[in-house]
Amino acid sequence: MAKLHPQLKQGLALVPEDKPVHLLTRHSVREMAKNGFADYRLPLTPEGIEMARRWGEALGRPVQRCFSSPVGRCVDTATAMLEGLEAAGLQASAVEIKHVQTLVEPGCYVEDIRRVGPRFLELGAIGFLNHHLNGELDGLLTPARGHEKLVRYLREREPAPGHLALHVTHDTILMAFIAEMLGLRQVSDADWPWMMEGVWLWFDDDGLHWIWRGEKRLRPHTD
Repeated sequence: MAKLHPQLKQGLALVPEDKPVHLLTRHSVREMAKNGFADYRLPLTPEGIEMARRWGEALGRPVQRCFSSPVGRCVDTATAMLEGLEAAGLQASAVEIKHVQTLVEPGCYVEDIRRVGPRFLELGAIGFLNHHLNGELDGLLTPARGHEKLVRYLREREPAPGHLALHVTHDTILMAFIAEMLGLRQVSDADWPWMMEGVWLWFDDDGLHWIWRGEKRLRPHTD
């Protein structure tokens, strides 16, 4: 039975009601990869679609803007979440899902896919990210520069106060972003985002506020 990460809903209770808030989330449950690598063709399972709908219904506030990796399982996750919001009476049917290359795996960190692609296939997702976090891969932005790029991306897509902007992406992008903010240089299966797991983010004069696995943190401005 598919289920949300147990701390995901705890985070929802910590999200301010009056701020423009972003939810950067992994897609929902997909079909299993036969060769260990989840290529772009793997769709959501019926259970995954239903889980995304129910999570959308539970969000409790309107989504004003919606962005997705163009990969089918991400678009279908966004669609199902918006359907859940609509079922909850939050009028999400008018929201357009915009496809954004920044959210595509292996991600906005990649500068040279010809060098990065073979290494991703060789190392697997966790091994690839651990090499990346330690500066051992060519053709990628550093974790810090990749974080800055994603923060700029979010700031350019702010929703109105009291509304959400939804961004559906892949595990590698989400984990790289979280690992850099936590200061990790090594991640394991226990750190890895569950299907449909996400991070809440919003900005104010103090910096970037974010909620991951039920814990609220602040990343102060550096300028």
